[in-house]
Amino acid sequence: MNDVTNSGPTSAAWDVLVVGKGNAALCAAHAAVNQGASVAMLEAAPQEESGGNSSFAGGVMRFAYDGVEDLKKLCDLTEDELKDTDWESNTVDEFYDDLFRVTSFRTDPELSEILVTRSLETMVWLREQGAHFVPNYRHQSAVVDGKRHFFGRMPMWMVGGGPGLVKDLTESAIKKGVDIFYETRAVSLIQDDNKVCGIKANTPEGSREFLAKRVVLACGGFEANTEWRTRYLGPGWDVAKVRGSRFNVGDGLRMALDIGACPFGNWSGRHAVSWERYAPEYGDLNIRESSYRHSFPLSIMVNADGKRFVDEGIEFYNYTYAKYGAEVLKQPDQFAYQVFDAKGAALLRPEYGDKNVTRMVANSLEELAEKLDGVNPDGFLKTVREYNDSIKKDVPFDHSIKDGRSTVGIEPAKSNWAIVLDTPPFEAYAVTCGITFTFGGLRTVAETGQVLDVHLHQIPGLYTAGEMVGGIFYFNYPAGTGLVSGTVFGRIAGEAAGASAVAEKSA
Repeated sequence: MNDVTNSGPTSAAWDVLVVGKGNAALCAAHAAVNQGASVAMLEAAPQEESGGNSSFAGGVMRFAYDGVEDLKKLCDLTEDELKDTDWESNTVDEFYDDLFRVTSFRTDPELSEILVTRSLETMVWLREQGAHFVPNYRHQSAVVDGKRHFFGRMPMWMVGGGPGLVKDLTESAIKKGVDIFYETRAVSLIQDDNKVCGIKANTPEGSREFLAKRVVLACGGFEANTEWRTRYLGPGWDVAKVRGSRFNVGDGLRMALDIGACPFGNWSGRHAVSWERYAPEYGDLNIRESSYRHSFPLSIMVNADGKRFVDEGIEFYNYTYAKYGAEVLKQPDQFAYQVFDAKGAALLRPEYGDKNVTRMVANSLEELAEKLDGVNPDGFLKTVREYNDSIKKDVPFDHSIKDGRSTVGIEPAKSNWAIVLDTPPFEAYAVTCGITFTFGGLRTVAETGQVLDVHLHQIPGLYTAGEMVGGIFYFNYPAGTGLVSGTVFGRIAGEAAGASAVAEKSA
């Protein structure tokens, strides 16, 4: 790939244009080049902020695998790792069950079948494109009785997380001759009759037309667009923090809808997490993980009234974190506190120790109650007393499994990992809602990624991938599926667009 300036002719021709430069876009570019196509990428961000939401992703991957023999296709494992580790499994049926359950069985059957059944082979393909996998020891495993156990069905992680994945795919694409145009915001699709044949874009040097035989839109959702969030997600979403890229404002969706593309999926749905209360308005690549607050299953979460409002321990965080941010947003003044005692605090993820956290520490619950800014102290202390008294203390605590250590007689219940808050120091972390991406997208031909219009006719020359594919996620989201979905459908769209363009050129 060549990092191209915006000087030169007013138009240029490629076989395939890819709009965006995150994981899905990079996979589409690789797949198209592999078909023999010439490819250019149009990225709205400057180079140092490029990569879309993929640059903010944790880098864990949820794919179907039967056991360690499948994982050995992705990285080299030592004899000790093979011998001393329970690698768990995520069979096709288990992946289906998780995806169907968290989306309330609304996920599109054809898209979900492709996502699940092709996930492992696509991870192998991703490695062939230059990506690097390692075991996910960071957050998804624990040593129990001398043996390491994985939990959450995500044993693999991309080296360097999302930024590492973007870097690897970018470097390997450079060698394939893809052209990248940074600070180039696509603003409209160019059509010849009804066939999409290019993009009109704004560049630092002015408006420019980029012509191509096929166009792949892979430039994310609309989570960074305050007006669209309010329009589609509802009142209150204008004040949510944006966990990822400030450039994901829905440009690709708007361009496609402008020419009659069919909207599809959960347009009022979104991935939204518990996030540092005083985090920046948008994601900051310099403090990429410092605002994560994913250890909430070990906590009690209380609102301004001092009351709990969710079952913190109903599942591993992988299956609830993407919807609990919305629950925080519903609370008075859109904030909550995650509260731990010393036993729970010993198990916190590393980012809780970052300097960019709002943390209150006290040697008694009464002292902590006075430190919780905006929280009713009497309500908080009443909640803690009732919670402590309700715990099934005869059930042993084990954070590596759903341990059944629950509460009895309070609402909401806590289903697992109920820790009695009795050991100082006590810690509380202030959180609000951080939106990651939106679920609404475009209707496509699942096998090719070609975009359909409102009458379900294929729009000639137009494909899409990544967060712009509607119909996969509804209401909620199983962690690690976004990058895999972007890879699977990015590869599909790129291969179809590239092969079609090369065939047209040959003809």
